[in-house]
Amino acid sequence: MNTEVIEALSQIVSKENTLINEPMSRHTTFRCGGPATLFLRPQSEEELIKAIALLKDKSAPFMLLGNGSNLLVSDKGYDGAVISLENLSEISLEGDTAIRAQAGALNSRIASFAKENALAGFEFAAGIPGTIGGAMIMNAGAYGGEMKQITVSVRAITPAGEVKELPAETCDFGYRTSALKREGYVVLSALLQLKKGDEKEITDLMTELALKRKEKQPLEYPSAGSTFKRPEGYFAGKLIEDAGLRGFSVGDAAVSEKHCGFVINKGQATAADIYILIKEVQKRVLEDSGVSLEPEVILVGDFE
Repeated sequence: MNTEVIEALSQIVSKENTLINEPMSRHTTFRCGGPATLFLRPQSEEELIKAIALLKDKSAPFMLLGNGSNLLVSDKGYDGAVISLENLSEISLEGDTAIRAQAGALNSRIASFAKENALAGFEFAAGIPGTIGGAMIMNAGAYGGEMKQITVSVRAITPAGEVKELPAETCDFGYRTSALKREGYVVLSALLQLKKGDEKEITDLMTELALKRKEKQPLEYPSAGSTFKRPEGYFAGKLIEDAGLRGFSVGDAAVSEKHCGFVINKGQATAADIYILIKEVQKRVLEDSGVSLEPEVILVGDFE
């Protein structure tokens, strides 16, 4: 990325929020990955919109970052601009039972906000370790709930650079995908329709789901959550276990002993370790069961 583009961006996003060669290991839940050429933290939607317009105008590569909970960034890093949404995290009530959340708001914070306002329907997402922006793109889900069930509309920047409020039905939410993802929309905020509930009952359900998650998932290690999408008619974790891969490791990257659907970083795993492990798991599961596992984790940068 040339210095002219970097200089122009620092006129939009303040210098203290424009970082050069920022290690992505600080910003992903896998805790690995090389540097981003440029790391931007816009303070407002206006700054975000202007920065994206400039990057598109200059044909400069860029990507959006929420909580980094679904990314594997190459050890070589990312030769482009990473735009962090950490400062765009406001949550507010709209009417009696709807919540408007900016793209960078953590799902855990939205769940707490809903609980404090005695609004039910978001409990399933309390433990999803990302932001609402990423949750919209991926139609995140857990414990029988998914985003499409509660989304009224999504405010987003279209591929043509316009800001539009998109009704949920036009987002074409599917299993871990959406039109937002396929067509390259940038989520600014989401409007969620919940329902009046009892704060104690909401708290109890959130506690129950958190305990289930803790019992079944390797939360004590860095990971990106479920590493593979669920193949139709199967469970990824069961296929991996049946292929004899429980605990299988490459360097410090390992298939979790607790839940085979999770690849974990046991300490000093590199992105290459994790990538090689994922490829080997795919190969052995295909040989064992004839089922192709598709990664749920998004690969960023050069792995070859």
